[in-house]
Amino acid sequence: MTHDTTPTCRVRFEPSGAAAEVPRGATILDAARRAGVYLSTVCGGDGTCGKCRVTVREGDADAPPTPLLSDDQRRGGAVLACQARVRSDLVVDVPEDHALDTARIVVHAGTRPAEGAEAGSESGGGLGRGAYPFDPPVRKVHLAMTPPSDDDQVADHERLQMALRKYADVPCARVPMDLLRRLPGILQAAAYDVTAVVARRGDGAEVLAVEPGDTTACHYAVAVDAGTTTVVAHLVDLATATVLDAEATYNSQMHFGDDYIRRIMVAEEHNAFDEMQRRLAGDISGLIRTLAERHGADPACITAVVCAGNTTMIHFLLGLDARRIRRSPYVPAAAHVPAVRAAEVGLAVHPHGLLTCLPAVGAYVGADIVAGILATGLDQAPGLNLFIDIGTNGEVVLAGGEWMACASSSAGPAFEGSGIRCGMRAAAGAIERVAVRDGRLLWRTIGDGPPRGLCGSGLLDALAAMLEAGLIDRTGRFTDRAGPHLQDGPDGPEFVLVPAEGDRPAVVITAADIANLIRSKAGVFAAIEILMQMTGTDASALDAVLVAGGFGHHLDVRSAVAVGLLPDLPAERVRFVGNTSLAGARMALESRQALAAAERIADRMTYVDLMHHPGYMDAFQQANFLPHTDVARFPSVRQGAAGAAE
Repeated sequence: MTHDTTPTCRVRFEPSGAAAEVPRGATILDAARRAGVYLSTVCGGDGTCGKCRVTVREGDADAPPTPLLSDDQRRGGAVLACQARVRSDLVVDVPEDHALDTARIVVHAGTRPAEGAEAGSESGGGLGRGAYPFDPPVRKVHLAMTPPSDDDQVADHERLQMALRKYADVPCARVPMDLLRRLPGILQAAAYDVTAVVARRGDGAEVLAVEPGDTTACHYAVAVDAGTTTVVAHLVDLATATVLDAEATYNSQMHFGDDYIRRIMVAEEHNAFDEMQRRLAGDISGLIRTLAERHGADPACITAVVCAGNTTMIHFLLGLDARRIRRSPYVPAAAHVPAVRAAEVGLAVHPHGLLTCLPAVGAYVGADIVAGILATGLDQAPGLNLFIDIGTNGEVVLAGGEWMACASSSAGPAFEGSGIRCGMRAAAGAIERVAVRDGRLLWRTIGDGPPRGLCGSGLLDALAAMLEAGLIDRTGRFTDRAGPHLQDGPDGPEFVLVPAEGDRPAVVITAADIANLIRSKAGVFAAIEILMQMTGTDASALDAVLVAGGFGHHLDVRSAVAVGLLPDLPAERVRFVGNTSLAGARMALESRQALAAAERIADRMTYVDLMHHPGYMDAFQQANFLPHTDVARFPSVRQGAAGAAE
């Protein structure tokens, strides 16, 4: 028998104090993952993004040279965590811009009007769909049965079925063999006064459990939005039809990359698919435990979990093979997945509780988009309406009453602050608003503290403001007006938005950042263009544009139009609808009819593959200007754009 004699080293991360033991030669990033310390790794640990910079305060680490760190940074002990190898016990300082702030996660669905729209111009959560009846797919039914006697010798199984027909209008329910074997003992011990946990699926039903006494008052369910960046959960009391609470966390898979394609690649390279599954299931279980403890609820009383998310996240959660999602012909393992026992994927709820994942349309239009259409009622709305969810990808759904067409464009994580030199998530110190006043750029940070970087809304505002001020032209190149604020950086010229002060570095926007943002917005707008070309429609005819997700929640519509991300429409037609992925999951949790509607929505949507569409690249190239090559499409910004080009 052999033993691993590789020396181990202890790595402590400050200011959190979290620590981990790792083999000597492991990377600091390996140690951070083991210690549960988040370090931004846009590139997944390839050493190409420079986001995982940390400072080695004590100990010895081998760090290869990299142009992503300045000489001053290296002399101060800065290294890239993904490249630096541990050679001794270490104390590592983690910059505060790695900190994750759950307070900015959108945990509720809800609309707000666009900037400039009149108050009250939006209503409800979407486009006026009537509410579905409260009829959860999993119910608890109290069955007060008459015990057998010499005059009543009906078998236990049949007696249970008779009671279900009487009390729950369930004509015939499947009883699993393991429960059937235990059923006589349960009924006799409870004197035939029991509660049945019944799952309804279409016209069928299954008895998940039989519990002694009347336990109907202890009945909960959880709706989950399993996002690439964040995981959000709602706790619902099914006994009272009440949403009790919401909780959120960051997806701990972020240790392996900011976007899900990178995570698939890392999982393939390191055979880490099981790790991806455990992390996501652990995140959801952690939220469930927190919510249950907060309300004194027994997790064993949670009989149902309904989850929405993009196709990759659903594959990771269920342990399905996600590798072909990133390879032509981009076929997922499953789009419509039957409900499974939640315990099978490691969720800490009722041992026989069900996990239901909403259906997907395909590899790049997932259950989160289906949930969004369900929540907003877009599938039943009259007129012409557009739904946009911008994150790692930009998913777009165009609906014309009787039809729905959808597409996904690779927006990249730029709008979430990733892949941008000074980009960061929406947390304290992130610049979230930029505006032009008297020719000067003014900014505002989250929490009104010192600026540490730019989040997605700040980046979009900055792009629009720089165009308005004439600091960049319609191609995104810096103009002579920007000269006094430019400096040379490792990626070429960069605009100093906030000068350095003391130990705080400058907040800059590089030429590469601007090009990245323009490509991202062009991909989304081109997707809209292709769907409209294919359906013979025009943006001017849109009755409503619904913008979903965390990025949309903080978006300034004027900036989005100015740079050509959204069509140029009156502000009152734009609605910000919040976390519709979570809202749709909760609707399916509370109503079998809503769950059935989600299945129909997924089947009805026509998916347009932009990667193989002959007109997509032309539409994309035309959108690679600010706001577009055809400025006439943006009459509200034409004058400002023309002035910026002079």
